[in-house]
Amino acid sequence: MKLLDRYVLRNFIEPFLMCFFGFIGIWLLFDLTGNLTEFTSAHASVKTIAFYYITQVPQIIILSLPVGLLLAMLFSLSAMSRRNEIISMLTAGRSVPRVMLPLIVVGLLATGALAALNYQLAPHAEAIKKSALEQISRGRRQGEVENVNGYLFRDRMNNRTWYIRRLRPDSMQLEGVHITQQDAEGHVTRKWIAKAAIFDPKTETWTLNKGMILDFNGEGRETKRDIFENEFRIIKDWKETPWRIGSSHEEAQNLTVPELRDYLRVNSDFPEVQLAPFRTYEEHRMAVPLQCLVVIFIAGPLAIVFSRRGVVGGVATAMLLYAAMLLSTYFFLALGKGHRVSPIVAAWFPNVFFLLVGIVLLYFRGSNRELKLLWWK
Repeated sequence: MKLLDRYVLRNFIEPFLMCFFGFIGIWLLFDLTGNLTEFTSAHASVKTIAFYYITQVPQIIILSLPVGLLLAMLFSLSAMSRRNEIISMLTAGRSVPRVMLPLIVVGLLATGALAALNYQLAPHAEAIKKSALEQISRGRRQGEVENVNGYLFRDRMNNRTWYIRRLRPDSMQLEGVHITQQDAEGHVTRKWIAKAAIFDPKTETWTLNKGMILDFNGEGRETKRDIFENEFRIIKDWKETPWRIGSSHEEAQNLTVPELRDYLRVNSDFPEVQLAPFRTYEEHRMAVPLQCLVVIFIAGPLAIVFSRRGVVGGVATAMLLYAAMLLSTYFFLALGKGHRVSPIVAAWFPNVFFLLVGIVLLYFRGSNRELKLLWWK
């Protein structure tokens, strides 16, 4: 690494760490202040509170890292511009893109870090936050999974409807099941009623305990009854699994990328409108980390100025562009969830568009040309 590269990085790293950890500290202070009443009323221990905030760290990093990069870029490069250090580097034969190269590498590394976090760790943070606060307020053990009572699931591929009296999301056993089989015309052909249904993932079979099986003819009349009060029946040809049954009530924003892909695979028979949020969030998880690289390309050219008057205008323009990127990201995300645009467009268009804007800004700044459409100089 060249001496000038190390100098640029040294000027960048310090404000970046201050902005990044400062943003996390501010969030922690505000969140702790807002939840302090619930923590004290529930007599939550320090260990419980610490565990709660540790689960939120990945999501806060997702929010803090682009902001920290943006502010650090604006501060460090504008300060170097005011001290005429950028001009000295350009006079020595370096181009603007070459001056920014170590910072672009930092942006790529930050993008990779965010992609890793957003792939599996961060998506669960919001769901954990809601359940953890509720468990703390009720005095329950943190991490305890809540049962779902009165759950209804419709398998459109096999024309089966499941009613489950009690569903535990992390269990292979369903309590109080009532399963109805219909033919292509919607006529009921068979019903299974059991006290419990247990799924074996190794053999992919269901075991029904203490219940009965009822057969019906085309007119809806019962033709056969098989009662097994103290026995069980094994069903081998059902494609449903506890994950598929339980996932139908999941919210897209709380699922990781592998869970989103599993959801789309096992629930492919759902209407496209119902699947649109899950397809959109699958793409969104992969697109959001690109914001780290976007802010490098936006902030860099706008922070490098050759007059004191241009510093304020460049910083303000960079902040406005970043705000516009965030607004467009949530706007297109809403369009994708509502099945108004394709998931790829909803997730990638804002980031790619503003990345191209940043590349254009870098080109104009590198060629020492001004954009007449912008009010910074």
